[in-house]
Amino acid sequence: MPSTYNPSTRLKISADLGFLSVIYFITHSYFQPGIDVLSNTSWLALGLSLFSWFIAGRSMGLYKDFRAIVFSIEWTVFVKSLLLYSLIISFVLTLLVNGYPFRMMQLLTQVTLIFISFPIQKLAIRLFMKRIRNSSQMSRKVLIVGADDSGLQFYKNYVKDNLYGYSLAGFVDDTVNPSINGQYLGKTSDIDKVIASHEFEDIVVATTLKDDSQLEKIIIAGEREGKRVKIIPQYQRFSTGKIRVSTMGSMPIITLRSLPLDLMDNKIIKRAFDIVFSSLVIVLVLSWLFPIIALLIRLSSKGPALFRQERWGLNNKPIICYKFRSMVPTSADVDEKGVYQQAKRNDPRITKIGAFLRKTNLDELPQFFNVLIGTMSVVGPRPHPVPLNLQSKESIENYMMRHLVKPGITGWAQVNGYRGETRDSYLMKKRVEHDVWYLENWTFWLDLQIIIQTLVNMVKGEKNAF
Repeated sequence: MPSTYNPSTRLKISADLGFLSVIYFITHSYFQPGIDVLSNTSWLALGLSLFSWFIAGRSMGLYKDFRAIVFSIEWTVFVKSLLLYSLIISFVLTLLVNGYPFRMMQLLTQVTLIFISFPIQKLAIRLFMKRIRNSSQMSRKVLIVGADDSGLQFYKNYVKDNLYGYSLAGFVDDTVNPSINGQYLGKTSDIDKVIASHEFEDIVVATTLKDDSQLEKIIIAGEREGKRVKIIPQYQRFSTGKIRVSTMGSMPIITLRSLPLDLMDNKIIKRAFDIVFSSLVIVLVLSWLFPIIALLIRLSSKGPALFRQERWGLNNKPIICYKFRSMVPTSADVDEKGVYQQAKRNDPRITKIGAFLRKTNLDELPQFFNVLIGTMSVVGPRPHPVPLNLQSKESIENYMMRHLVKPGITGWAQVNGYRGETRDSYLMKKRVEHDVWYLENWTFWLDLQIIIQTLVNMVKGEKNAF
């Protein structure tokens, strides 16, 4: 269990696994009375059941911090987790556990008992943790340094309703904020007097101080009186994503953009899906469609059937991207001024068969070989030609963030209409915004959604596909 889980979350995970074990033994004894509940097969089935629940819950976000979120949201996430668990466990137990006489009625009973009991225990844990946080022994008074937007946001989100075990002692700031309703205790320069005259345990620095000497004075004064000093880094303005604080040896490191695909288990899930999906497409589709399209291209114009172009992949490393050739062989990537020539509507360079391939996205099919060898992914930011990268990296904010993950055959920007020509810088900015959002919010289920949306768009047609 990752150490980053707080005590409340660890309690919820333990309660879930404990309740699930009890439900398993109850249903096992009822539906399989002739089978020893302590047999190796039974223990294997229980282990797989617990593991499947944890994977389903973690994938759906069931073990996120819900203390500041209404219970109905947590209940909705629980239902999604239960549905995913049902799919996983029915597959695992019926196909992978050899010799286990699994009955579908047993699964339905388990799911019903989980559906009834788990929300009750989760609500009970909420009330239990709230009571602990509200108790005078557990609640800690906090002095907030900073009465500006950052300090007030910390107060409203983490102190006001005592959701995190904090109650307010007051604010200190060099400027008096009338909105804090008499909770102003003094200036930061008077920190010694404030500490001496007020009772609290923690000091939270929630603002940017003028210089390091101010911060040093607060830390020294606080620790001299046995107060714990906590500092909120003011780096949110540099990043819209999650900030991660870690250590390298004994040195603290702040990562401005902590992405889901930085985690090894997410990388493994995405890569495994890429291998399976691309292999199926190559075997079931490309094995017979590839020679047909290649023949049509060769008959319509002279030149190779495949088009090879250098693009940038993960961490800006060059990759060779494969496509079915859709333009005449003599077409140039850049004009006489050295400006990259994007494909445009009614582009004379595009062949007749090429227009059909581009309209239906069939020209992208060879990129499944890129996916299989690992230079691309099924879903990710679309890779751009090198000249377009060089043009855009200097003028479009966060453009190069797209290369923090592997490029994809399809992506979040494409299924939202931002594909095709991007001569207007606004269109490129919107494409990059969607790509960065995808990086920061990746889930396996988002990839599946994008794939389904891509297939739907292929059937109904896209106005920007040319």
